[in-house]
Amino acid sequence: MTATGTGTGSGTCTGTEATTPGIRLTAPAPGWSVDADVVVVGSGVAGLTAALRCAAAGRRTVVVTKARLDDGSTRWAQGGIAAALGTDDTPEQHLTDTLVAGAGLCDEAAVRTLVTEGPAAVHRLIGSGARFDTAPGTDEIALTREGGHHRRRIAHAGGDATGAEISRALVEAVRTAALRTVENALVLDLLTDAAGRTAGVTLHVMGEGQHDGVGAVHAPAVILATGGMGQVFSATTNPAVSTGDGVALALRAGAEVSDLEFVQFHPTVLYLGPDAEGQQPLISEAVRGEGAHLVDADGVRFMAGQHELAELAPRDIVAKAIMRRAHEQGVDHMYLDARHFGAEMWRNRFPTILAACRDHGIDPVTEPIPVAPAAHYASGGVRTDLYGRTTVPGLYACGEVACTGVHGANRLASNSLLEGLVFAERIAADIVSGTAPNPAYGDDDGGTDDGGADGTGADGPGTRHDSSPAPDPASTPLRLVAPETRGAVQRIMTAGAGVLRSAESLDRAAAALDRLHRDAAGPGTPAEPDTGTVSDTGTTGTTGDSGTTEAAPDGKTPEPGVEAWEATNLLCVARVLVAAARRREETRGCHWREDHPDRDDASWRCHFRITLDADRTLRVGTTGTDAFPATITGPDHTAPTHHHEHNPTSTPTPTPDTERTP
Repeated sequence: MTATGTGTGSGTCTGTEATTPGIRLTAPAPGWSVDADVVVVGSGVAGLTAALRCAAAGRRTVVVTKARLDDGSTRWAQGGIAAALGTDDTPEQHLTDTLVAGAGLCDEAAVRTLVTEGPAAVHRLIGSGARFDTAPGTDEIALTREGGHHRRRIAHAGGDATGAEISRALVEAVRTAALRTVENALVLDLLTDAAGRTAGVTLHVMGEGQHDGVGAVHAPAVILATGGMGQVFSATTNPAVSTGDGVALALRAGAEVSDLEFVQFHPTVLYLGPDAEGQQPLISEAVRGEGAHLVDADGVRFMAGQHELAELAPRDIVAKAIMRRAHEQGVDHMYLDARHFGAEMWRNRFPTILAACRDHGIDPVTEPIPVAPAAHYASGGVRTDLYGRTTVPGLYACGEVACTGVHGANRLASNSLLEGLVFAERIAADIVSGTAPNPAYGDDDGGTDDGGADGTGADGPGTRHDSSPAPDPASTPLRLVAPETRGAVQRIMTAGAGVLRSAESLDRAAAALDRLHRDAAGPGTPAEPDTGTVSDTGTTGTTGDSGTTEAAPDGKTPEPGVEAWEATNLLCVARVLVAAARRREETRGCHWREDHPDRDDASWRCHFRITLDADRTLRVGTTGTDAFPATITGPDHTAPTHHHEHNPTSTPTPTPDTERTP
């Protein structure tokens, strides 16, 4: 499995070869297993759409989700889903807005796929039972505007509860179709066969159900739809389950990840004070789309003149403007003024936001809402092609965990639900066209394997209480960090890799993350060398892992468990994010370097390609251009040629620009 890229000379845009390391989390051996054709990890719009399409085509499909089916990130989406549905709109206009927001790093073929297939995908979603708001007195879908859009193209439901309605419809469809589901289950690692192809996943079911403990779902196709990694920061709009599990799993499996430095900070999150941590209430961009104004403490609007769209500029521009104004005035938040909406509009159009504000003692009908940026969306993730294929055969990714090339350096508002929908359908089509049903699965009629105390969903046909195939005994067990590492990672990332970044702040973050690793490993662990710069030849030396055992602060090795696994995943993705952010010495999209305030297309109009080697060194190379090379190539997995026409391929020069990651 070799990926290709371009770029030579002394610049930073060079190519690397991906490797397939044998790394896995320390965990008990699987004690039970289920056989399937497809296993989908995640239950948001991307995961459930893919699962429904695969099942409809006769593929035996198992859905694994970390909480309940309806507890994913999708249900928190307020604003809506973007598509060219209006009579005054076209896919070409949607394409243009998306490319502008992506700041030169969108893959145009991926964006074109999104905007052309999007309207029909939305109508299929409606056919699955989703009910969108309609214009008064008509059956036409009501459309609004959000940041970066020049047309009203955002379909919404329940006023500001679009994600909840989409989740409701898809969960109902999954239950009607009797798909087999495993809820309250944390995915651990990818299983592969002797040829290196995907063979399923290991997972841990939490609770007292029949499938309690570590088990495995065996399948030749795995779809990662695990959502984001917002919990890597102290303040985020993401739910507590968003701990980067999918990205960390993919790295351990040898897959490439890209664009992790581009974390979108939503500009208008309800400000709850300087010490607020965890999931914060989102004030949807649709509020600004309906005419709310950003003002400072004196009531002065400050977005006018900053951008032609003022408050509806792309999110990175609005977030930066808020931070600049706050720094100028020596404060840490601004205000969103929508008092002119009146009580009736607030109740009917934004009931969820109104309730959230009032729960925190703020009445937006009579006073401006205090807001500040908070981590919201990962524009990067596991690198895929137009059919969701990663660089590991049989492993797919869609939704926020994936890097399809659609978002570039900054996601256009409300494109995320559409991306999950469109690319989930394309993944299902690819799987159905290339695989036959797995006879080992048996005649299971579906059902729920629930890790909860009620124990519903007893073992059905296709379940075996064994551990074959088990994780490769030759793979390296990744020792775990202590659960309390989670809070430390969040504080480090918020201080050093938040909205405002610099070489100094990122170096501090990298050093602090390394100290977490060394402190956990105990006295005497060597410090990690500084590998944060790229040499004149475009490469740096490779540093090996210390090979030490992670330990809790009291010197004891942490026991395998959900909190330790999540903390280990967060530390992994944090170090990857910081490694990429240190290297990108420019300001582009939602990556803002105070020490490099300008966009630099000559040096940095390219993507990082990051893999984790078997010795746990982090290999960072680049694509050479703004286009992604193919992921999987071969007679049965040929990447669409139109996706890469503008990216001539050559044998890549390995560039082991590496940092160790736990």
